[in-house]
Formats: sequence, structure tokens, C-alpha cells
Amino acid sequence: GANVVVFGDSLSYGYGAPRGQSYPDLIARKISRLVINLGRNGETAVGAARRVEEVLAQNPYMVLIEFGGNDFMRGVDFQQTVQAVSDMVDQVQSAGAVAVVVDTGGYYGMKKYSKAYQKLAKEKGAVFVKGILDGVFGKTALMSDQIHPNAKGYEIVADKVYQDIKDYL
Repeated sequence: GANVVVFGDSLSYGYGAPRGQSYPDLIARKISRLVINLGRNGETAVGAARRVEEVLAQNPYMVLIEFGGNDFMRGVDFQQTVQAVSDMVDQVQSAGAVAVVVDTGGYYGMKKYSKAYQKLAKEKGAVFVKGILDGVFGKTALMSDQIHPNAKGYEIVADKVYQDIKDYL
């Protein structure tokens, strides 16, 4: 494939920052190429599994998969969430693209997701981006609300993601 695709929830969408300031937008500027943002506010991993065909239709070279926060907050079964992300990784890799599992971090009891995603990525040979909200979450100057970064916060998120994917681009 040819394109970098970000597939995630409101954190990928860029909720809380002005248009053009999401972490996918900021990564696009760092790599000087289009990054297709398929982030959707409020989406769960289990719900997003139905949209994988939309991702694969973008001719992806690399797909960043960022889910779990909404699953956690809505009480979606943990194993179902991890299985949905695992299935997404399988589908992305079967299409010949680099799968990147993006972990949001250990806030609000999300530590078990972080551990499961890291294990999943290792087992499947996917790239793992650890704790994108570490160092951002809970810092008022970097947050637009209690969950989402603001533009400054997304800059830090973009830097973290970029550092972990740059060697694969």
C-alpha cells in the first residue's frame, strides 16, 4: 500500500483541538505525506471492527490502531475489546500493511489494556506505541477536558507516535 491510515476513537479524531491539530495531522506534517484520519468520536474497538474494510480501501502501507478508552468507559468486556484489536491487526497484516497498536496509557484503570496490547503486538509482530497520553494526561495546560488533549497535548502525542513509527515509514 501507499498510505498511512489512523484508525481510532476521539483521540485519533483530534477531539479537543482545533481542526488540523489532531495527532494524525501533526504526523502528516512531520513525514511530509498524507495521513488519512479515520478516527471517530465515541467509537469502541468492538464497534470499529465493522469498519476495517473502510480502512483497507484506503490502500494502506501502515495502519495505526488506537482503541480501548471508550470500551473501558462503556463497560465493554475486556476480552472482547482485546480480541477486536487483535482481529484488526490480523486483517491489516493480511492486506500487507504494517499494523501499529497505539496504547493510550495506564490512566483510569487502563493498565490492563496497555499490557494486553503490548503482548498482542509482540505476538503478532506489530509495532507498539506505548502510552501516548503519558506526560499529557492530567496536566491542565495540555488538556481540553478530563480525557482529551488540547493542541499542545496533541503535539506531544504526535511526537511520541512519530518516534515509534519513523523507522517503519
